[in-house]
Amino acid sequence: MDRTGELKGTAVEAGADCAGIAGLEPFRGKLPSLSQHLIDDHAFALSIAVRLDDAVISAITDHPTLEYAEHYRAMNSRLDAIAASVVSFIAGQGYRAAAVPASEILDEKSLVGAISHKAVARAAGVGWQGKSLLIVHPEFGPRIRLATVLTNMPLVPDRPVRQRCGACAECAKACPAQAIRNVNAQDGYGSREQALHFDRCAEQTLKFKGLPGIGARICGVCVKACPFGGRRRRQK
Repeated sequence: MDRTGELKGTAVEAGADCAGIAGLEPFRGKLPSLSQHLIDDHAFALSIAVRLDDAVISAITDHPTLEYAEHYRAMNSRLDAIAASVVSFIAGQGYRAAAVPASEILDEKSLVGAISHKAVARAAGVGWQGKSLLIVHPEFGPRIRLATVLTNMPLVPDRPVRQRCGACAECAKACPAQAIRNVNAQDGYGSREQALHFDRCAEQTLKFKGLPGIGARICGVCVKACPFGGRRRRQK
């Protein structure tokens, strides 16, 4: 098996539902200063995705449920364990690797992490970036969580997939903060503000974090609303 296929296979064997490879060159000079060093010694990123439980997502109403909050934390832990396994595999092959945790915020004001898992996933062909800015997998829809492993292992990058949101506005209609602008962007969004009234989204998730038992800046309403994830459930 080629090195790229072997690395993806290692992620899947460790528990990922899908994985893709992105080249890091387009990200250079565009990351927060606190994290720019992470890609200085790496050329590629492995995007790792795990599928969220349909029953948990489908139970969301106009706010996150306790079950969703617990599932969110469990999937983050699962992703971090998968990433650790991948880092160990890469190190065993004699290359460098660094895992970016599934849910890590370096700047609470702007809500950015070391590197955007969504931007890497889009570049790696895991899915397209929907109007909600979430990555929409062709089969699972946005019902996924993501993590990233950076490496200098020589790999073959995947290609982004075409956005397929079209005229659909279900996520925008469902958003409790009315934060989604309902804008298409075939080649990705130049900024978060192009797709979202980001301050509205940030304020809403902060409110949800304060609900009893939630304790995280999550929502899940647009995840549930997307027809792509729901379609797979209806076909079962």
